[in-house]
Amino acid sequence: MNKNKNNYVVIMAGGIGSRFWPLSKRSYPKQFHDILGVGKSLLRLTFDRFAKFIEVENIYIITNASYTLLVHDQLPELPEANIIDEPASMNTAPCVAYSSFKIFSKNPEANLIFAPSDHLITDEMNFIECMTSALNFTAQNKMLLTLGIKPNRPDTGYGYVQQHEKEIESGFYKVKTFTEKPTLEIAQTFIESGDFSWNSGIFVWKASDILTEFEEHQHDMYELFKKGMKKYNTADEQAFINKQYPLCKSISIDYAIMEKTKIAGIMPVDFGWSDLGTWKSLFVLRDKDENNNLIHGNNVVLYDTKNSLIFEDDQNKLVVVEGFDDAIIVDTPDILFISHLSKEQEVKEITSDIKEKYKGKFS
Repeated sequence: MNKNKNNYVVIMAGGIGSRFWPLSKRSYPKQFHDILGVGKSLLRLTFDRFAKFIEVENIYIITNASYTLLVHDQLPELPEANIIDEPASMNTAPCVAYSSFKIFSKNPEANLIFAPSDHLITDEMNFIECMTSALNFTAQNKMLLTLGIKPNRPDTGYGYVQQHEKEIESGFYKVKTFTEKPTLEIAQTFIESGDFSWNSGIFVWKASDILTEFEEHQHDMYELFKKGMKKYNTADEQAFINKQYPLCKSISIDYAIMEKTKIAGIMPVDFGWSDLGTWKSLFVLRDKDENNNLIHGNNVVLYDTKNSLIFEDDQNKLVVVEGFDDAIIVDTPDILFISHLSKEQEVKEITSDIKEKYKGKFS
């Protein structure tokens, strides 16, 4: 496949994945784990997917500085200069602004994809076709494009994007509204209307266009990063960023730009996407045994157990489970976690309590 030298991707890999605790912890978040049981981490899968149509030297990973060595270990072929260190966790808008300035200073014609590192894509051929079409579209149109996932249920855990009725061109629409995590009743009306998509968190735009929108809608943040134009991609960059980055407002790209801009667009897609946000999402996606149990581990033996998720991180340990239904059982070297699968949304609250009680030791 011919790879356009102006096309870049920034893979966002700085999150903690707290809903996958205790496997995902601050010291080793879920994007670095093989939670799908395929022999590759989520980050590795994401990198390999983009490397099929983006030059490796045009792939950037932005992550917390404490994960830089992890990224380097898992992606040894990636140039070290392409690992962007965040000195602080400040949500996605500062991440996007910094990366866009850095790449724009190198190539003012850059056309950018921003994508999370921990999503599952099952139809990769369709994904590559969609991303290529999106890049071709933004190269020719002044538009900040989000990829919208065709919803198959009224889920209250996702943001929804409503498109205008009339296409800009085949497959592309202007955004009409954004709605963050609606009630079940409202989500049901969205599904029935047919003009709403889930917000995938995957964005495409020209570097010049997103920076123009930052200048208008997040002017203070724009000015913070603009000061570094002569420092990006030089030995002075990290010292500058270490000073400026923590001064940014912690805000998502959705709230900072997408809900304010007049040039938001959407491309509805359906390529087998999941954000793998919770243990339940993993349970739904992975194969189960005849009793509807998801088993991860070489030596897991179940008796009278059904509808449960058993995740053993130590592939040499014997795990025996008897008499469970609707359970999450996750065993890691320092934590054993047992809960109801139907209460998996409470994991984040539990991790907050544990963090406070043990002063961060197990988080």
